[in-house]
Amino acid sequence: MQPRRVNFHTLGCKLNFSETSTLAREFESGGFERVAPEAEADICVINSCSVTEHADKKCRNLIRKLHRRNPQAIIAVTGCYAQLKPQEIAAIEGVDLVLSNNDKGELYKRVTALSGKGRAQVYSCDTDSLTSFFAAFSSGDRTRAFLKVQDGCDYCCSYCTIHYARGASRNMPVAELVEEAWRIAQAGQREIVITGVNTGDFGRTTGEKFIDLLRALNEVEGIERYRISSIEPNLLTDGIIAFCAASPKFQHHFHIPLQSGSDRILGLMRRRYTTARFAERVEAVRRAMPGAFIGIDVIVGFPGETETDFRTTYEFLERLRPAFLHIFPFSERPGTPAVELPDKVQASVATRRVAELEELCARLHGDFCAQGCGTEADVLFESTMRGGMMFGYTGEYRRVRAPYDRQRINTVCRVVLGAMDESHDLWGEIRE
Repeated sequence: MQPRRVNFHTLGCKLNFSETSTLAREFESGGFERVAPEAEADICVINSCSVTEHADKKCRNLIRKLHRRNPQAIIAVTGCYAQLKPQEIAAIEGVDLVLSNNDKGELYKRVTALSGKGRAQVYSCDTDSLTSFFAAFSSGDRTRAFLKVQDGCDYCCSYCTIHYARGASRNMPVAELVEEAWRIAQAGQREIVITGVNTGDFGRTTGEKFIDLLRALNEVEGIERYRISSIEPNLLTDGIIAFCAASPKFQHHFHIPLQSGSDRILGLMRRRYTTARFAERVEAVRRAMPGAFIGIDVIVGFPGETETDFRTTYEFLERLRPAFLHIFPFSERPGTPAVELPDKVQASVATRRVAELEELCARLHGDFCAQGCGTEADVLFESTMRGGMMFGYTGEYRRVRAPYDRQRINTVCRVVLGAMDESHDLWGEIRE
């Protein structure tokens, strides 16, 4: 008898990616055949995002597409959109199951209990009951895994629904996360990306500290590299910076959300730092790790953002010279304080500001990558082959291309970095 087929569709962040991978392993252990997202399946699982209205719309469109393609497939939706608007999702034709973030661990059991398609069953809860921790790490990528170490957020920024969708900050104990890292190492993956909603806030549940976790993970044999996916500037302590600078495993790569270069707008956003504090943290990283990759999140078009505020942000970023910018137009989320703020920014103005920052990002990223030309670096090569080439990343997250060599895949190689192409990739010559 042919095993039942299941496919998975992940929308949003690295955290969702790690959770989807864990859900997939449970189905595979139960005898299901995991098939590609575009393949015909008996069960389709969507792990949704709700960080913007566009993310909600993307989920709705995906549900309709899956139902049109295979009307008999059971469709189960979980994740942040399912947590925030379960009835809205349940009303979409084709949906059979809606589960809150708190019920993710029950998804396999609830899906397999369904006898077939029918009226959508909804398992949802309010934010106050979001107290469980769904342990997760990604697998399938031969090179890199995402390890979920923390969930939820206590910050309540004025534009954000994540604290509603994910609940309060909580975490697993360090010892259990070390066990997860050992499992990843035994599967042959060489790099772990440490991820969470507010990663640096680790320890709320157990009384431990984020640096305790970093020190413990550093001792796991078989893992050669760690990256911290994102950390709030007010949580990026001198101790964390010093530890990452001293450890050969923790890469000189930091993703730090800024959101605005205007202190007035940061106040309206209810962020917990000023631009001066942000700049000081970036400088602290660079003092300890010259040449470190600094990636920054920016929101443009926040209510009340004047042209002067935007120019202040632009000039702040130009002076700071990060390696990359992740740019988002403001998206109004129902139920957040930002909805009530006056002086909304026209969509056309926000679009123009995004374009200006994208041009700045291209220039800054090109400058950063070009600084690697003529130097040597350790590169972890990945399995993807395009045009006879393989690709990998340095510790500072410069992408390198070299002729494909199967023996080099999932290994850290010493590479001489050559000329940069139009995509900002560097040519790599592997040293024997």
